[in-house]
Amino acid sequence: MGMETARIAERVEPQFRWKLRRIWKYKLLYILLLPAFAWVFVFDYLPLKGISIAFMDYNVIQGFSASDWVGFKYFRMLFESEMFRNAFMNTLLISLYKMLSGFLSPIVLALALNEIRTVWFKKTLQTAVYLPRFVSWVVYGGIISLLLSPETGVINSIIEFFGGKPAYLLAEPAYFRTILVITDALKEMGWAAIIYIAAIAGLNPEVYEAATMDGATRFKKMLHVTLPGITSTIIVIFILRVGTVMSAGLDQVINLYNPMVFEVGDILDTYIYRIGIEQFNLSLAAAADVIKGLIGFVLVLLTNHVAAKVNDSGIF
Repeated sequence: MGMETARIAERVEPQFRWKLRRIWKYKLLYILLLPAFAWVFVFDYLPLKGISIAFMDYNVIQGFSASDWVGFKYFRMLFESEMFRNAFMNTLLISLYKMLSGFLSPIVLALALNEIRTVWFKKTLQTAVYLPRFVSWVVYGGIISLLLSPETGVINSIIEFFGGKPAYLLAEPAYFRTILVITDALKEMGWAAIIYIAAIAGLNPEVYEAATMDGATRFKKMLHVTLPGITSTIIVIFILRVGTVMSAGLDQVINLYNPMVFEVGDILDTYIYRIGIEQFNLSLAAAADVIKGLIGFVLVLLTNHVAAKVNDSGIF
């Protein structure tokens, strides 16, 4: 037993020393990583203690220790609530629509930008599509409301020009989800495309030269060289996107929705906000957030497992 332990120690110790040397070699990069690590630890890991609120009749004054444990009482209340079921379905639908548009549009944009040969035009266009990312949803939502206004909105003016009747589109349940998906894609796709542009920049130029010698057109090189070259990046981003499928965008929805579209626009995030902040039912809100987080966690594990099996490109 002692000899076996010694052999294991002999194998582990060189690996440990090698890792320490590597950390010391890139110590400046690890120092730069510390603020991000601290942010994740403080805002993502420390709050996990609050999960216990979902299993107790939590009282702010009494605190964790004095509040009574009630088991799955609030989870049963959620599944019996029609409002929760409606918010759950809306979240699922809106997230899937957003994932489809918000996942594909940055890839298409990155491929298109990569094909632009005029440097000044390429940089100008890149800056233009990045800018919406830095505008808050309060401002961006106000701009959207003005554009879709039945009285002063440009969109309604165009509809009226072609013989249609102007309408307040943000108050139309039939259009509200579509507006959410389109405006989210327009705001985020430029920023999301940066990762794909960086991946394209790292591709071996000799592969493009070989494709040119074989007579491949620019479109064929994009289809058979560029796109396969960033496949692993696409899969990683897709896995991360799947993990947020139960988050349909609180900032966006809360700035755009109104009572007229409540049935199709209420999502889990707005439901949790109302229950937890406005009604101060912290236990019920925590239970809804636990369900949301658990579903996202399971989806990430499943997607990563499938990706690792199919393309050997999982994130862990």
